[in-house]
Amino acid sequence: MVAAIVGRRVLLRHPVDQDCAEFVRLVRRSRALHRPWVYPPADRPRFMAYVRRARSARHAGFLVCRRDDGGRGGVIVGVVNLNEIIRGGLQGAFVGYYAFAGQTGQGYMTEGLALALRHAFRTLKLHRVEANIQPRNARSIALAKRCGFRREGVSPRYLKIGGRWRDHERWALRADGWVAGRRARHGRSG
Repeated sequence: MVAAIVGRRVLLRHPVDQDCAEFVRLVRRSRALHRPWVYPPADRPRFMAYVRRARSARHAGFLVCRRDDGGRGGVIVGVVNLNEIIRGGLQGAFVGYYAFAGQTGQGYMTEGLALALRHAFRTLKLHRVEANIQPRNARSIALAKRCGFRREGVSPRYLKIGGRWRDHERWALRADGWVAGRRARHGRSG
C-alpha cells in the first residue's frame, strides 16, 4: 500500500474502512452529478468491496482529499482509480475518476488525476494509461484533455453502466507523452 501522494491543494490516499459513512453520504448526495456516467458504491458492502479492491495488486484506488484542513486530507472531494493494472508486454492500466457534488470546477480533480498519473508513470512504471469516457460526458473529456490524454477512437457498447451497454471514447496517455506534456506545461525543453 502506498503512503499518501501529496500535491499542492490535494492529496491522494487509499480508502479505509472508516471512510465508509462519509463516502456513502457523498455518493448519495452526488447522484444527479454522477448519473448516467458512473455508479459508485452507495452502501457499506459495496464500499468495503471497493476498499479491498483499491489495495489489490491489480488496482490502485485513491480518494482525492483537500489539504485545507491542516494537510491531513480529511475532506474527500473525489476519487481516482487505476484499474486492471496489466504487466508484461502492455504495462498499462485503465483510469476512472469522479468528483463529488459541490467540489467540481475548482481544479481538485485536475490536480488529483495529475498526481495519479505521476504515480502510474513514475512509481508503477506503466507505459500507458487509458480512460474510457462516454461521448456526452463533456466534463470528463475536458479533464482528460487537460491532463494530456489523446482521443484514440470510439468503442460502441463498450461498458455496461447502470444496466445498459454504453458507447465510450477511448482516450490514452503514454509515459513519453506525459513527460513531454509536463515539460511543455512547465516551459522546459528536452
